[in-house]
Amino acid sequence: MASDIEIAQAAKLQRISRVALEKLGIAEDHLEPYGHYKAKVSLDYVDSLAGRAQGKLILVTAISPTPAGEGKTTTTVGLGDALNHIGKKAVICLREPSLGPVFGIKGGAAGGGYAQVVPMEDINLHFTGDFSAIGLANNLLAAMLDNHIHHGNELGIDIRRIQWKRVLDMNDRALRDIVVSLGGTANGYPREDGFDIVVASEVMAIFCLATSLQDLKQRLGNIVVGYTREQKAVTARQLNAHGAMTVLLKDALAPNLVQTLENNPAFIHGGPFANIAHGCNSVIATKTALKLADYVVTEAGFGADLGAEKFLDIKCRKAGLTPNAAVIVGTVRALKYHGGADPKELSRENLTALEKGIVNLERHVENVHQVYGMPCVVSMNRFTYDTQREHDFVRSRMAKLGVPTVIATHWGEGGRGAAELARTVVELCETKNSVRFVYEENDSLWEKVNFIAKRVYRASEVTADAKVRNQIRKLQEDGYGHYPVCVAKTQYSFSTDAQLRGAPDNHVVNIREVRLAAGAEFVVMICGDIMTMPGLPKLPSANRIDLVDGKVVGLF
Repeated sequence: MASDIEIAQAAKLQRISRVALEKLGIAEDHLEPYGHYKAKVSLDYVDSLAGRAQGKLILVTAISPTPAGEGKTTTTVGLGDALNHIGKKAVICLREPSLGPVFGIKGGAAGGGYAQVVPMEDINLHFTGDFSAIGLANNLLAAMLDNHIHHGNELGIDIRRIQWKRVLDMNDRALRDIVVSLGGTANGYPREDGFDIVVASEVMAIFCLATSLQDLKQRLGNIVVGYTREQKAVTARQLNAHGAMTVLLKDALAPNLVQTLENNPAFIHGGPFANIAHGCNSVIATKTALKLADYVVTEAGFGADLGAEKFLDIKCRKAGLTPNAAVIVGTVRALKYHGGADPKELSRENLTALEKGIVNLERHVENVHQVYGMPCVVSMNRFTYDTQREHDFVRSRMAKLGVPTVIATHWGEGGRGAAELARTVVELCETKNSVRFVYEENDSLWEKVNFIAKRVYRASEVTADAKVRNQIRKLQEDGYGHYPVCVAKTQYSFSTDAQLRGAPDNHVVNIREVRLAAGAEFVVMICGDIMTMPGLPKLPSANRIDLVDGKVVGLF
């Protein structure tokens, strides 16, 4: 079979103006085209949709990710195509890929096989420039901060208490901890600094949670860049940086419209990671899609312990969204990996490893169904070497939890390969649900992180040293206690140890760092050894990406 990029390059795309008009009723006048096959939908048009009825919202989440792969984005695209295939008006909403994983581990993030969004190369490489704008806005604030200090420091910022980092949309471990302003008095005051990846930036989070340009500007102004010697917060508004930052982001805030291989509409906008940020596409894109379609399929990053929890406790809480159903994606081979199977042996039937590993899926199902209160279906992406006995085993175990299982083949067959999944999801959307948050807004910050750790991760204890506890206490006292908590931890395990597969419990979650995101209005709790600036692997995907005879090769 052809590779993902070969399939994408052979696709017959329709002009995006035609997709917008025929599938969504958006006239060409409301589009800002970026070539023939991608466009932004104007914010004026988005505003005009106020008052329209909303469609059903479907969340696609997954088991804890493994090197074997699960296909969450592929399922999101396949389900969107499948809903259209069975006669429903559906749109998908995805995050934009970061260049970090594109050139690092994954090599692309636009679905796979015959369930992809296109133009695939554009989406994975720069797209409409949104991430560049976000990085520039972030780094403008950093430059204005250092410039203010250099020219007299009227606000009395303590350079030992500067919180704001520069960002780059690339995995570069050498930039995690650096020293800036070397070279003499003309270059400012030397201090320790560092870079985060763009998708971990608070500007990215603000971008994805803002509901308008006015809201965006307000949130940018609230960013806390550092503190005075008296530990009073200094904001971007006090530096008068938020206006210029908004100017850099004004075009980017309009949602991006592309299409699937089956010429169905797809919004791809914003892209915070879920292991170090809140892991959801923009509120503007999701709300726009809900006004234009009967069914909207979106995804949250990584497993249901990270992405789905933040989707509910941060995005849905702040945007007033209520999902109608959830899809939990898994594969037989990934479950065998969680059961301790050798990665080289995953193509062989191994019911023993499957039985040990299925506890990971069961834990995620319990969280989605019982902790979050969402009706759900398990979607197993079928591989040719899966056996009937393995599929029957998964169905049997899920049936005991009262959850249906569908074996999906959209990777090889497109939308028709997920038609059964689509019909199941439509039925679930009509059932009564009791979606609930993991914690309440008036719980303290310490209580919130404990509720997440114990109810979702099944930890026995949350620990932190005296310095971190004091930071949390001060944030509570300073009036930030009502903010949601965004836990940054490894995506590979329910614990903070990436090597603990399956469904570990009674483990300890240690908080090693706390960051205030006052503009995004949440508090980040960094746990374990998770990095907010990843590094490249020994053999990065960049080694195989090339341009041959005018065509991109090696990109997935």
